[in-house]
Amino acid sequence: MKTANRCSIKAVTTVALLALLLFAGLGAAVLRAAEPKKETPAWPEDPPQDWVTFHLAHPGPGDAHPGDPNCAFDYKGRYHLHYIYRNRTGFVFAHVSSEDMVHWKWHPTVLAPPTTGHGMFSDTGFYTKAGKPAIIYHGEGSGRNWIQYALDDRFTKWSEPEPVLPKTADGKVAAIRHWDPDCWLNGDTYYALSGGKNPQLMKSTDLKNWTYLGDLLHEDYPADLGVPKNEDISCANMFKIGNKWMLLCISHRLGCRYYLGGFKDEKYLPESHAMMSFGNNRFFAPESMRTRDGRRVMWAWLRVPAAPTGIQCLPRELELPADGVLRIRPLRELASLRHGEKTWKRMRVEGGDERALDGLTGDAVEIKVTFASPLPEECGLHLLGDENGKDGMRIVAGANRKSLQVGGIRPPFELKENEDLTLRVFIDKNLVEVFANDRQAAAYAHKHIRRNPNVRLFAKGGDLTARAKGWKIKSIYTNP
Repeated sequence: MKTANRCSIKAVTTVALLALLLFAGLGAAVLRAAEPKKETPAWPEDPPQDWVTFHLAHPGPGDAHPGDPNCAFDYKGRYHLHYIYRNRTGFVFAHVSSEDMVHWKWHPTVLAPPTTGHGMFSDTGFYTKAGKPAIIYHGEGSGRNWIQYALDDRFTKWSEPEPVLPKTADGKVAAIRHWDPDCWLNGDTYYALSGGKNPQLMKSTDLKNWTYLGDLLHEDYPADLGVPKNEDISCANMFKIGNKWMLLCISHRLGCRYYLGGFKDEKYLPESHAMMSFGNNRFFAPESMRTRDGRRVMWAWLRVPAAPTGIQCLPRELELPADGVLRIRPLRELASLRHGEKTWKRMRVEGGDERALDGLTGDAVEIKVTFASPLPEECGLHLLGDENGKDGMRIVAGANRKSLQVGGIRPPFELKENEDLTLRVFIDKNLVEVFANDRQAAAYAHKHIRRNPNVRLFAKGGDLTARAKGWKIKSIYTNP
C-alpha cells in the first residue's frame, strides 16, 4: 500500500513537473511572441527624386517628428549617433553608426518604450569616470529624467533606466521640473542640469546620489547679453571648448543657440551669447561629441519642408581659438564625396553684371568661391534659378555689411579690413548650407529643386574679382 502510494505520488509529481516545464516553455514562447520585433530603418534602393543625397535623413518606418539628434559617441573606432522618431510603440531613438561620420548604417531600434518603459525625449551622451558610454534623457510621459549605460561596445544592449532624483540638504527629493537634461564631468564631479526656463543644477560623485544645487545660471548673469536670463534652455549640451565652457542649446522660441562662459560658485556664468538659427527656429535641437582626434562635431535637426522628415544638418566642426571667436566649419570628411571637379580661375565681374559658373551640373553639389578684397558694396551668388535665372535665391555679402544674406535669412557677419570672403556652399536638392570664412554658417531651404544649380556670381556698386571650384557630390547612401 505504501509502495503503491509512493508510486502514485511519484507518477503525479512527474506529470506535474512535466506540465510545469511545458507551461514554462509555452509561457516563454508567448512572452517572446509578445515582444515587439525590433525594427531597423532602411534607405530604399530607389528613393523618390526629391529625397536628399548627402544629408542624413530618416527613411521610415515611422515619422521623425521631432527628429532631434541625440547621444553621439566616438567609441572603439566607430562613430554612433541617435535621433528621435516615432513608431507604433511611441517616441524612440534610431541608432546609426559610421566609420567616417559621412556614410551611416542603421541598426535595430533598441531604445524604445518596450525596453525602457517610457518614450525617449531629448538626451545627451557622456562617458563615466571609467570611460563607459552613458546617456541622460527625459522619459516622455514619465515625469522624470533618466540615465542608462551601454552594456556592449555596439550600443545594442542597455542597462535598466535609473531616475535622476536630486536631494536637498535635508535629504528630501527636490521639487523641480524634470525636462531636457544634460550631464558632464568637471574634474572628478558629475554635474547635470534639468532644462527649460530657469534650468536647475545638481551634482554627484557616482551618478546615483545627486545633490541639488539650485539654479544653473549665476546671479551675475550679464544684463547686456542680448537674451534674457529666463530664456528657455532645452536640448542642452555643456562641454569645454578652448578655454571656455560652451552651453549649446535651443530656445523653442528662437531655435539653436549657444553661450560661452565659465563656472563660478558652482553656477554657470555666461560671458557671450550667439544664435545658430536665424529668423526662425528651423535649425534646432543640437547635439555634439568629441572625436578621437580632439574635434568637437555637432549636428542639428533641420526643420524644413522636405522629404523625408527628420533631416540632420551637415556635421559641423566647432573650434574656439585664442581670439575667442567661434569657428564653424563643414566636417572635413565631407570632401571624400567630391567628384567631377570644375575650376574657375581669376574671374572678373563688373558692377551690375553676372557671370555663370558654367559646367557645374546636378542637384547635389559643393562650391567654394573666394571673392578678393576689396569687395564691392554687394556681391555673392544667385543660385537655384530656372533656366532663365528666375525664381532662385541669393547669397549676399559685401563691404561694410553687417550680415550675410542666405535666401530669406540674415545671420550676422562682418568682414575684417582687407579680408577676402570665402564661401563654401553645399546644395542638396533644395537644401542650401553656407559657411563664410569659418566664422558663420547658415542653412536654408529654397522652395524649388533644380536639376542643375544654375550658379551665377554677381557684383553691385563696384567690380569683383573671384576664383572658384565646384564638385558634384556622391550619395552617402551607397558604399563609400
